[in-house]
Amino acid sequence: MKFIESRDNPFFKEIARLADSARQRGKQKRTLLDGTHLLAAYLNSGFRPLHILVNSAALGDAEVEALLERTAGLPVTQLDDRLFAALSELKTPTGILALIDLPQPAAAVSDSRFALLLEDIQDPGNLGSMLRSAAAAGCDAVFLSAGCADAWSPKVLRAAMGGHFVLNVHERQDLPGVAKAFPGRILAAALPATHSLYDCDLRGNVAFLIGNEGAGLSAALLNLATQEMAIPMPGKVESLNAAAATAICLFEAVRQRQAP
Repeated sequence: MKFIESRDNPFFKEIARLADSARQRGKQKRTLLDGTHLLAAYLNSGFRPLHILVNSAALGDAEVEALLERTAGLPVTQLDDRLFAALSELKTPTGILALIDLPQPAAAVSDSRFALLLEDIQDPGNLGSMLRSAAAAGCDAVFLSAGCADAWSPKVLRAAMGGHFVLNVHERQDLPGVAKAFPGRILAAALPATHSLYDCDLRGNVAFLIGNEGAGLSAALLNLATQEMAIPMPGKVESLNAAAATAICLFEAVRQRQAP
C-alpha cells in the first residue's frame, strides 16, 4: 500500500482537482465516492472502482476492511489524514474514498418508459434527492438540462445515496428534444395548472417534467407537455420544495401502477 503525505504529490493533486471541479470531472469522466455507503452501493450495482484511498483510522474499521476485501486486487493508497480531510466533505469521514469512471447511460430516450426530465435544478441537495426518489420509484432514466447542477459532484452523490448507480443519468440534454422523442405522455408540474396530479392517468409510459426551484419550467417545455398538472395543497403555503414535489409525483405513479 502506497502512502502519500505531500500536497505536491502529482496523484494527490489530480484527485484534488476532481474533488473540486465539475469541469475536471467532465473532462476526465471520473469522480470520487466518499464514504462506505456510496462505495458499497457502487459495488452492489456491479461496478468496480479504479483506485481506493484510505486514511489511518480506516485501517482498523471493520466496515472499511470488508470493503477492501471486496475490492481486493485494486490499487490502494493511504493518505495523510490532513490530505484525506481535504478531499472529504463529510464532517466525520468514514475513512475511505473511491476513484471511479462515470457510469455511462446505456439506454436512449426512445427506450425509456418511466422518466424524469429536470430543467435547471441548481441546488445539489435537491438534485441528489430527486435522483434518489427516481431510483426508489423505479424510473429507468433521468434527463438533466445543461443548467442543472453537476450530477456527479460530491454533494449530489451524497444526497442521492447510490441512486446514480441504478439509473441512466443523462446530463447536458436538449430537454425539448428529449420530450419530443419520449414514447409516452409528458406530465408537467406547474403551479398555475388547474388539473390535479391525482386525476391524471399515470399508467403506461410516463415522463415528469420538473423545473427550476424558483422559475419553474420554461415556456418551451410547457408547450411540449401532454398535460400540465399541480399537486393539491390545502395548507397555507404557496409551493413545495422541488425535490418534495418530484417525490410526490413519482410515487403517485407508483401507486397507480401497482393498483389492481
